Amino acid sequence: MKNSPTLSNFLQISLHQKIIVIAIPMILSNVTTPLMGLVDTAVLGHMQGSHFLAGASVAALIVTQLYWLCGFLRMTSTGLSAQAKGSQDPTQLSQSLFQGVLISFVLGCCLLLVKDGILALGLFFADATPVIQGVISEYFSTRIWGAPAAIVNLALIGWLIGQQKAKQVLLIQVLANLLNLALNLWFVFGLGLEVFGVALASVVAEYFIAIVSLSAALNIIGKPLIQKKWFSLAYLRPLLSLNGDTFIRNLILQACIAFLIFKGVGFGSTSAAINAILMQFFTLIALGLDGVAYAAEALVGEQKGQKNSKGIIHVTLHGLIWSSVVALLYTLVFVVWGSEIIGIITDQATLQIAMKDYLIFVYCLPLIAHWCFFFDGVFVGLTRAKAMRNSMLLCGLVVYFPAFWVFLAHANQGLWMAMLLFLLTRGISLGGYFIYLCRYHRLTS
Repeated sequence: MKNSPTLSNFLQISLHQKIIVIAIPMILSNVTTPLMGLVDTAVLGHMQGSHFLAGASVAALIVTQLYWLCGFLRMTSTGLSAQAKGSQDPTQLSQSLFQGVLISFVLGCCLLLVKDGILALGLFFADATPVIQGVISEYFSTRIWGAPAAIVNLALIGWLIGQQKAKQVLLIQVLANLLNLALNLWFVFGLGLEVFGVALASVVAEYFIAIVSLSAALNIIGKPLIQKKWFSLAYLRPLLSLNGDTFIRNLILQACIAFLIFKGVGFGSTSAAINAILMQFFTLIALGLDGVAYAAEALVGEQKGQKNSKGIIHVTLHGLIWSSVVALLYTLVFVVWGSEIIGIITDQATLQIAMKDYLIFVYCLPLIAHWCFFFDGVFVGLTRAKAMRNSMLLCGLVVYFPAFWVFLAHANQGLWMAMLLFLLTRGISLGGYFIYLCRYHRLTS
C-alpha cells in the first residue's frame, strides 16, 4: 500500500536534514557567544584587586541588557530575509538587508547619544563604592562605543540566519571570540591597559563581526540593488511597526524574568541563590531549543516567501519533532545528572540540599518551555509580531502575575509554578493561533 501524500511529505528526510544543518551550527554558535564574556571575566580575575572584576561585571551587565532589549532586530531581520529567499526576489532581498542595517545603525548611534544618562542610571542602581564606580564608568564608557556595530550585528546575523547560512554565523562567532581573546591578552598583559583594554578588545571584536557579516551578506546579494525610496518613512513604517511589536514582546518577557528575580530576593538569600541556579538551567535549555527555533524561523519564512502553506505546515511538524527530541534529551540529562550539574554550579552544601526541592522544576522546564520557544521561531518566520506580542501580553498579565498571587503560599516555589504556567500558556496560545491560521488558510497572508 502506498503512503499518502501527507505522510510522504511529513517523512521527508531532506527536510529533517535542513533543520539539522541549521540547528546544530546555531546551537554551537549560542554556546560560543557567552565565551566573549567569559574571556573578559578570566582576564579581569587575574588583575590585582577584586574591584576590577566587580566593576566591569556590572558595566558589562548594563551593556548586555541594552543589547538584549534590541534583540527584536535579529528576529524581524531573520523573518524578512527568509521570506525574501523564498520569493527569490533580489529587490526584496536587498531591501530586507539595508533597511535592517539602517535602523540598527541609527539605534546604535542613539545609544551613544544617551550613554551618559544610561551610565548615571546604572551607577545609581549599582550603589557601589567609589572605587568600583570608577571601574564601571571606565569599562562602560569604552564598551558603549561598540554599540553601533553590536546593534547592526543583530540585524546582520538575523539576515544570514534567514538565508540559512548557519555555518557562516558560527565561523564568524568563533573568529570573533579568538580575536577577542588575543586582543585581551595583548591589551591587558602586553600594553598594560587594564579595564580599558578589556573593554576595547570587545569593541574591536564587535566591529570585526559587523564587517565580516556585512561582507558575507553582500557576497550573497551580489551587486547591491539599493533604492532611495526604501529609506523613506512610507517604506520604513511597516518595518518599524514590526520591530515595535517585537520590542514590546521582548520587554514583557524581560519584565516577567525581572519580577521572578527580584521577588526571589524578597524571599531571602537562599531563594535568590536558588533562582540564580535555576536561571542557569534555563539558559542552558535555551542554547539547544533556540537552535531548533532558528531553523524554524529560516525555513518557515522561506516557505511563506514561496506562498506555500503546506510547506509551512510540513516545516512546523518536522521542527516540532526535533524540538521535542531536544527537550526530552535535556530532561533525561537533568534526571540522570541534575545533582552533579548543581554540584558544578555551587559547592555550598546548604544550596545543594535546598535545590533538591526544586529538581522537579528542572525536569519540567524543557518539556514545557520547548513549545513556546519553537512557536516563537515559527511566528518570527511568518513575521507575525502582533501575534507574539499579544500572546506575551495575555500570558504575562492574565496568567503569570495572577498565578503568582494564587501560588503565593508556596513562596519561591510559587514563583516557578507561575513561570511554568506562563511558559505553557504561551506555547498553547501560539500553537492554537497557528492552528487557526491553518484552518482559515491565512498562513501566507
